Amino acid sequence: MADLVRQPQLMVGEGWDDYALLDSGHGRKLERFGRFRFIRPEPQAMWTPQSAEWQADGEFIPGADEDGGGRWHLSPEVPEEGWPLSWREARFTASCTPFRHLGFFPDMAPVWDWMRAQLDGKPEAQTLNLFGYTGVGSQALSECGPVTHVDASKKSVAQARENAELAGMGDRPIRWLVDDAAKFAAREVRRERRYDGIILDPPKFGRGPKNETWRIEEGLAPLVRDCRALLDPESRFLFLTVYAVRMSSLSLAGLVDEIFAGMPGKVEHGDLAVQEQGTGRLLPTAIFARWSNPG
Repeated sequence: MADLVRQPQLMVGEGWDDYALLDSGHGRKLERFGRFRFIRPEPQAMWTPQSAEWQADGEFIPGADEDGGGRWHLSPEVPEEGWPLSWREARFTASCTPFRHLGFFPDMAPVWDWMRAQLDGKPEAQTLNLFGYTGVGSQALSECGPVTHVDASKKSVAQARENAELAGMGDRPIRWLVDDAAKFAAREVRRERRYDGIILDPPKFGRGPKNETWRIEEGLAPLVRDCRALLDPESRFLFLTVYAVRMSSLSLAGLVDEIFAGMPGKVEHGDLAVQEQGTGRLLPTAIFARWSNPG
């Protein structure tokens, strides 16, 4: 039976050549994406910034609606079509999206490393990336074997394919699927498929390609149950991240612990964070729960 580790874990991204958290505070953060600097809202940065004056190439100004909205104010130097960035062997295009992010999530870097470590010694591992977005995680996993990448957004999947081509990974065994993640997982259960690892990064709210409605409070538990059915005692991991919700990582761990009863390995939970350059201060970004089985 999987052991539940009650002590929260921290997974910290420290930045790399193409990304750094430069400063944060007073509800905002200053980041470097390649050669450009951007200011974005960050409610969890409740402290005082290192510097009183921030120089940036763009800033996202949020709307009055707590659930989203807002617009970018950008200098003319920021290319509308985006610009190339890299993480290890992965390559991708960054751009200022209407959703305030830049086409990838830098706090996921330690997760990409962790997943690959779980698959060490498992040749041709079969993995599933649900809510795969623009595919940096799929690029990272493709080093270990075939990947099934699923996202409801046709635009995101097209960008993911372009990113893989940019990285010279166009011939890697990655299936690119435009589909509702929950419905796809349910169909895979009926097909009696299995995977060695699953990563899922569900939004708080979303719509599928046929206007299906996703609400995390209603859909998460059935989805995790289906993911459990796609794993077996020889599988290596499930990694679940959740952003911008009023819940604790303990609640995610409780759900995973219940559903993974009878499986070997362990269930852990905690926070994703990014380390600020200079001060070492940690900015929390998301909560997670994970099941892992060293085999």
